[in-house]
Amino acid sequence: MRLALLLAGAAALAPALSAQAAGQAGRDWPSYGNDQGATRHSALKQITPENVSRLQVAWTYHMRPADYVPPPLPPNMPATFRRTGFSSSQATPIVIDGVMYFPSPYGKVVALDADTGKERWSYRLPERDQASTRGVQYWPGTGAKGRSRPEIVFGTRSGRLIALDAGTGAPVPGFGENGVVDMKTPEIMNGNPRAQYGMSGPPAIYGDLIITGSRVQETPSLGAKGDVRAWDARSGKLVWTFHTVPQPGEKGHETWEGDSWKGRSGVNVWTQIVVDEKRGIAYLPVAAPSFDRWGGDRKGDNLYGNSIVAVDANNGKYLWHFQVVHHDIWDVDLPAATLIDVKKDGRTIPAIAVMSKMAIMFMLDRVTGKPIYDVTETPVPTDTDVPGEAPSPTQPIPSAPPPLTRLSFEMADMAAITPELKERCQKLVDEYHIVPSKMFQPLRADSAVAFFPGSLGGIDYGGGAFDPRRGLYITNVNSLASPQQLAKQADGSWDLARGYVYFMDRETRTPCGPPPWGELVAVDVNSGRIAWRRPLGTTDSLPEGKRDTGRLSSGAPIVTATGLAFFGSTDENKMRAFDTRTGEIRWTAPLPAAIYGSPVTYAGKSGRQYVAAVDTGGFNGTPVSSDAVIAFALPK
Repeated sequence: MRLALLLAGAAALAPALSAQAAGQAGRDWPSYGNDQGATRHSALKQITPENVSRLQVAWTYHMRPADYVPPPLPPNMPATFRRTGFSSSQATPIVIDGVMYFPSPYGKVVALDADTGKERWSYRLPERDQASTRGVQYWPGTGAKGRSRPEIVFGTRSGRLIALDAGTGAPVPGFGENGVVDMKTPEIMNGNPRAQYGMSGPPAIYGDLIITGSRVQETPSLGAKGDVRAWDARSGKLVWTFHTVPQPGEKGHETWEGDSWKGRSGVNVWTQIVVDEKRGIAYLPVAAPSFDRWGGDRKGDNLYGNSIVAVDANNGKYLWHFQVVHHDIWDVDLPAATLIDVKKDGRTIPAIAVMSKMAIMFMLDRVTGKPIYDVTETPVPTDTDVPGEAPSPTQPIPSAPPPLTRLSFEMADMAAITPELKERCQKLVDEYHIVPSKMFQPLRADSAVAFFPGSLGGIDYGGGAFDPRRGLYITNVNSLASPQQLAKQADGSWDLARGYVYFMDRETRTPCGPPPWGELVAVDVNSGRIAWRRPLGTTDSLPEGKRDTGRLSSGAPIVTATGLAFFGSTDENKMRAFDTRTGEIRWTAPLPAAIYGSPVTYAGKSGRQYVAAVDTGGFNGTPVSSDAVIAFALPK
């Protein structure tokens, strides 16, 4: 297999230049995670721990059109969700050769001058469609016969794959039909032509291939497939498909009891596919099967659900997989995957760091898939009163690092920061009949399990950032339970009794578990130990001396060569810079709203280094109160 991978790596040298090589080397942010390995690391050195406190707003761009009219809301929508006139965005921009590209939540894809924030072009999507919520991708073109101009490519909520001329924003005529490919092929829709199918994350790029995941339904069980596919960047034609639910005769098919694989939805990649361009390997972080809280109709480990799957990026052929959660009945998915290098036993191991929402971090040799730190199949609770459910008796737990956030709960742990908070949390316990939980505690029908880390996840789609010089993987984590209870449906299946609810005071949005509720954590990948962890944000509504609680967050941090980590996605509307060596805060700036995605850093044509982000609010119920894209820089 090693020989085959080396040959694949050699073949990978032939395709078009990578997005990283096509721009200003080390000066751009050419992909969602900066590089195709999603390291979120920048080589720029103009902003340092010594001068970062001097950062100031350099420019602001407003996304909302002057004539924008919000679509009507359903009449039964709660008052707390009434529109403010703004729309939320989880987008992370990309920057190539002085131009910034991103999807707007107002039905557009936009290109800006990265030095001034002035609009260069905008493309309005057809039929009130929306671009993938988290970002777009850049294909640098090719010198091969045929079209070679760079493109901006992205998926949409309605299942289109669109290619735009990067210079003008015009649809590319030779790509699909006038720049648009319909991804809802009969094979992918699984016999359900009206099923949900679209994209929430940006595609990956490998040579002349656009590799796409998908966004499909979480319930009911039957719907569109979650298969991963690759498309020709010049023509839009389908090149290969990887079946995330193995078909008869394929490896892993035996992990689905009976015919439970048929018509199954979920098992999709809704976050970011990462690529080792040197070796020609694509890594697919695959999510849970539908329905993701009940598995009575799909007994077995359910591959390739909750697995990182390595495939040959040229043809989609299976290389290896590692499942981080067996038979997922908690919706803990697999949102985070980052290429890293681990120095261990006198050698440097090319590795990949992966985590489910449980925030249990696995480091694997990215060539072989073997764990770098020992993994043990550990007994977990299996007690449930839901008929037909068969939880896995064990789950894989690595020897290092330890879980990055809380994974169990006892009533004695309930937050008692103030008597008022404890009283309101106790009312929730009584109302929902909340019971304690252990790690991987199955859900029940007679009570609501206080499951940590809950629906929000200990980590979510942002994942982390890797500082290669210091060997640190840095990520934001949450500690918030969901009181989850199952209820039998009319068709005999099971669903959540109350939908998505959180164990938090509804009046003040304060979690009922013990603080810190949010942290920034640095893992030394070379030792497997936690290098440092810091509460991420403050709760200013609490009494003096009790405010250093950490806050809930989304998105991901980014890191720079000078030893800075930037993060702005807590629910308190602040951007911060941390010293990556110690976790010390070096700079804080107010924001109009909470960032829902991640920041980026780049050097403009002027040579000035910027830190920029799309800033709308909307995370976890925070107000959607802004339409800004903001860039910070040192004073001229």
